[in-house]
Amino acid sequence: MIWMLRIIQGFYSVAFILAGVKKVTGNQQQVHVFTETFGYSVEFMYIVGVCEILGALGLLIGFWNSQFALLASGGAVLLMAGAAFTHLNADQGIGDTMPSIVLLILGIIVFVGERTKIPKEEQSYQG
Repeated sequence: MIWMLRIIQGFYSVAFILAGVKKVTGNQQQVHVFTETFGYSVEFMYIVGVCEILGALGLLIGFWNSQFALLASGGAVLLMAGAAFTHLNADQGIGDTMPSIVLLILGIIVFVGERTKIPKEEQSYQG
């Protein structure tokens, strides 16, 4: 089971790095989609790209530290939920929304898998 989780986590981090770099470098297709199709600003595209890259780095660090993977996958789930909502809100249909939904499901799998790995006494703060 742990190997399957690691494979999904690796795929997930690569997908986020590629998507984030595409946004941060100002890819014209991404600029068009964010501004014309979704109605967002270019600055928001850069923020999303940076969050995706940071999430991917957190997932990579998560191979050695489960708490990093837990936080990064939680943030990635939020990003993918927002992406799926944005695609559906723009009336793009299920074909354009499906990659976001698949990544959302993979993020939930990583989040739940990492959550079960952390011992119960570390999950709650007793300060």
